[in-house]
Amino acid sequence: MSEENRRYALAERPEGLIDDSTFTLETGPVPGIGEGEALVKVKWISIDPTNRTWIGEEPTYLPPVQIGETMRALGLGEVIESNNDNFPVGSLVNGLTGWSEYTLISDSNPLMVVPEAAKTAPPASLLGILGMTGCTAYFGMLEIGDPQEGETVVVSAAAGAVGTVAGQLAKLRGARVVGIAGGPGKCAWIVDELGFDAAVDYKANDWKQQLKDATPDGIDVDFENVGGEIMNQVFGRLNINARVALCGLISGYNATDRPPDLTNFHKLLINRVRLQGFIILDYYARFGEAIRELSEWVSQGKLKSEQTVVEGFENLPDALNMLFKGENKGKLVVRISD
Repeated sequence: MSEENRRYALAERPEGLIDDSTFTLETGPVPGIGEGEALVKVKWISIDPTNRTWIGEEPTYLPPVQIGETMRALGLGEVIESNNDNFPVGSLVNGLTGWSEYTLISDSNPLMVVPEAAKTAPPASLLGILGMTGCTAYFGMLEIGDPQEGETVVVSAAAGAVGTVAGQLAKLRGARVVGIAGGPGKCAWIVDELGFDAAVDYKANDWKQQLKDATPDGIDVDFENVGGEIMNQVFGRLNINARVALCGLISGYNATDRPPDLTNFHKLLINRVRLQGFIILDYYARFGEAIRELSEWVSQGKLKSEQTVVEGFENLPDALNMLFKGENKGKLVVRISD
């Protein structure tokens, strides 16, 4: 085992995209385990929009990462030493590992042992479609959005990790699915490879007209990942009794100016729309249920997944910026070790 542990610590809170001054790369000893603890060697780290919200000043559903603390993030690793029967040596675990090559876990600071149904999946999938990403799409789309056969569902950030799964789940329900993505390549991919019925290229000058053309009968479910003007235009096309699953507002996470006002917010009142924000940690106790069903659909070929893999611990900061520049397809992960 290595005698050193690298970690990225928050050095200052960024404005806009992170840069070289946001984090410091620190090296120290591998932590020793105490009673009831286990040591995890981190192998993969998930890059998610929420990473950016955690290093701002304002609390979200978790307190901000403090200056000097290890950057918070989801990861996947292997237990290599253990004084805890719940985490035997050799177990695959995922959860909040942080940007660190090694991390300690215990019953009071646990990670989730990967369920048997998912152990044979590619490792990156355990942070994607068979991990918290898949669970987010599962509960947000199927329980909050609740699409019915023949309804029109719109998914923003449709070529991203959650959006790709959410759209496919709506298709399994028999809905007509329209994805909003950036660039003709991603738009073609979600239609040709993932089975979306139509795509809207938000980078095109005529994207608002594209949205109207793709939703001639209005919108029954909005799986909202983006916010801003995209959400505003979707709100303008919501049908009576539509549902909005508010998953994220990624367009504002790096913004230095106040987001634009929602001129179509009144549509929620007029059309009796149900909007529900949700945090996936609220469903933590039911992750096993979701992963079992997602695993079944994947094995049957009913769901497809895509990963963008960045190699190397030292590339974590660049990978986070990739997410906000739209340089990934599907789930964005960093491989730390074999």
